[in-house]
Amino acid sequence: MGNVQGKILAISVSDGKGVPKKNVEAARLVEDWGIEGDAHAGSGRQVSLLAAESIERIRQLGVEVKAGDFAENITTLGIDLRLLKPGDRIAAGCAVLEVTQIGKACHGGCRIYEQVGECAMPREGVFARVVSGGEIKPGDPVRAPAG
Repeated sequence: MGNVQGKILAISVSDGKGVPKKNVEAARLVEDWGIEGDAHAGSGRQVSLLAAESIERIRQLGVEVKAGDFAENITTLGIDLRLLKPGDRIAAGCAVLEVTQIGKACHGGCRIYEQVGECAMPREGVFARVVSGGEIKPGDPVRAPAG
């Protein structure tokens, strides 16, 4: 089984849970913690990822959404994250992540779910722990196992 490569399209963080995430120019992934300065760091879901292709699919349903609107930390481009499973490792820039969970229930009042009756995170969001930290920025390569 080989690897597939894409790239980081955006990095998003927030200083509180339930608060919209803001795109940042760079971030530091901390081993067994998450993204420095993000409200979800230190939790069971240290880092979240969502493919830009998933965001585009929701956009096609008529909702104006962008990277970070699904509360994902890392938005990828060119990798089908739906093929990953717990235990898989993802290289993001110089950092290494290990998939811990696929999907999560939408929280109450999710505006995207309320508008179109579906959201990408419950089925397509990927959660991971930081195995090896480092600085990441948009444009950095992302490598994951091929289906």
